[in-house]
Amino acid sequence: MTSINVRNLRDDLSFGSIIEGVNWDNIDDEDTRQQIRDTFVERGMIVFKDMEPTAKMQVALSKIFGPLKDHPTKTTPRDDETGDEAQGVIDMFHEGTSDPNFDEGIVIKGGKRLARYSPWHFDHCYNDELNYAGVLRSPVNAPAGEMGRTGFMDGIECYKQFPKELRDRIEGLNIVYTLDTRLSKMRFGVDFEALAELPSTADLLKEVAIFPRAMHPAVWTRPTGEKVLHIGPWMAVGIEHHEDPEGDALFDEVCHMVNKMGEGTSAYWHQWEPTDMVIWDNTRMLHAVEGCDPKYDRRTIRSTIRGDYGLGYFEDGKKIGEVFREVA
Repeated sequence: MTSINVRNLRDDLSFGSIIEGVNWDNIDDEDTRQQIRDTFVERGMIVFKDMEPTAKMQVALSKIFGPLKDHPTKTTPRDDETGDEAQGVIDMFHEGTSDPNFDEGIVIKGGKRLARYSPWHFDHCYNDELNYAGVLRSPVNAPAGEMGRTGFMDGIECYKQFPKELRDRIEGLNIVYTLDTRLSKMRFGVDFEALAELPSTADLLKEVAIFPRAMHPAVWTRPTGEKVLHIGPWMAVGIEHHEDPEGDALFDEVCHMVNKMGEGTSAYWHQWEPTDMVIWDNTRMLHAVEGCDPKYDRRTIRSTIRGDYGLGYFEDGKKIGEVFREVA
């Protein structure tokens, strides 16, 4: 049996690890699996290098950390390769185009037209339950140096580095999130211009009308004692009980600071190789996608790992099972 190699992601970062050597020879070995889990709890994210680039391997790797979870929305495309045993594995694809008039899902940021741009967020923020983690691979991406990176921001480090005066004003408050993922409707921390919406928007809005709004704390404390700043500007609609000009101004200032933190040592930007797989703690980390030139194809496949920190809730007291029945 081959052993794995574990090292820090980068010497200047307090989070993240790189693991090499995971393969079919050792992926079911319990000592190896526990070593991987322990690394994940401590470091918050892992970049697995030189993985077999298949759906089967992604599912097997994901199940080291827990059972898979179905995606909360029905309109999100699923990955057909994984079959029924990999419930909720989703496939996100942009077909490249050189048409200068193609605006669907395109944003302008820093003077560049970008496809597959995603602001800072955490997955399932619009749900009362968060998933524990996500595993992502990108079999198709823009060439190195042409953008297309995925950013990961550590909430523990972000809490430490966030300006104390601003952090103290937001700590103890809950943030309101909605399923509405339209970038043109994003209100806080906006530093881009969204052009036309994707064709799937009409189906999305049918689910938006059914999903109640969800609340999650701006700051929470892990069982290990660290405080986590956990604020995603995307899909946020304001501060609970402070959806007023004063509250909106505070939250906008906070979200712009989150963007700024994403440029420093609270964040890591990953340049993809087809044999990479990345897992991140969704209750601790934020992530974002910098986008790429619309002419490039880009595909990312994500598996979702079940789990919850128990601090979120729906505005009207519903549970996700009730919402699923209404969506169906």
